[in-house]
Amino acid sequence: MRIKDVAVKAGVSTATVSHVINETKFVTDKTRRRVQQAIEELGYYPNAHARSLASGRTNIIGLLISDISNPFFPELVKSIETAAFERGYNVMLFNTNYDAERAADYVRRLIGLKVAGVALMTAELEPSLIEELRLRRVNAVFNDLGTVDEKMSNIILDYSSGIEEAVRHLVSLGHERIAHIAGSDRILSGNIRRDSFVASMRKYLPDADPGLIFPGDFRFESGRMAASEILRMSELPTAAVAANDLMALGAMAQLKEAGLRIPEDISIIGFDDIAFAALSDPPLTTVCSPRTEIGRRAVEALMLTIERKEQSGVEIRIPTHLIVRRSTAPPQNLRREAA
Repeated sequence: MRIKDVAVKAGVSTATVSHVINETKFVTDKTRRRVQQAIEELGYYPNAHARSLASGRTNIIGLLISDISNPFFPELVKSIETAAFERGYNVMLFNTNYDAERAADYVRRLIGLKVAGVALMTAELEPSLIEELRLRRVNAVFNDLGTVDEKMSNIILDYSSGIEEAVRHLVSLGHERIAHIAGSDRILSGNIRRDSFVASMRKYLPDADPGLIFPGDFRFESGRMAASEILRMSELPTAAVAANDLMALGAMAQLKEAGLRIPEDISIIGFDDIAFAALSDPPLTTVCSPRTEIGRRAVEALMLTIERKEQSGVEIRIPTHLIVRRSTAPPQNLRREAA
């Protein structure tokens, strides 16, 4: 099937068919409908490469994520892919493995492919790369890192209020000695969560020690390592807030292997609400990062600048909320007093 066949059936020129397909020139609604009907009846599939040459860009969105093995990201990828597909775009996925140089290489490859836009749902981006995207006027949406500009949008998750809600929940149960298993200090969101923990402890427990902070890197094993450090303390905390669910689950596994009961001996809270959080033993209390909404809003932000040439980028703030399950309870001393 050729474009000429479509033109003959629609009673128009091949140039008109091309303009309808590539949206390169104004065509009346009546003519457009006639061409689209001919395309549908003939089962004509436009050549994607030819379309990209005509329009100057492809219908591909490049998507960068930090760690495909982290259950947070597949759920986000699914949401972005679904939203992009509904708008006629395909998604090309890249896994950076928390490597800034790798992320920069992927982005430059995507620029060379003339993608319609890039969704940078990753935290390891150098400022120089963000500036390069701005200068090249690439349609982009960032996760926490970007500066809103002519072609650049930013999705901001409210990490601070989520951590504060977690601390407030533990304080309401009677906990006073609370630890934090922190994310990587090389990642902005990890620093935000740690700083919010310290600020929340000072707000709700001004006389308590806000410095019970154990380093991690958002991976399961770092949660185990942090729990090992906690177990070496002469006085254990009665609760811990982890910067993400993977570290919370790693900590729970290590603490249980050491003979501690959760939440009887120590309460645990995570962050993200990945699918495994509800399936753990006990089910994990956690702060929900709504991945479906994050993905949908990221694609919406990209579409604004891709499809409306005059539209500037936007900043979208997404709230979090605490989901209380069975990994948190009052500390033992309060349970004994109540008994």
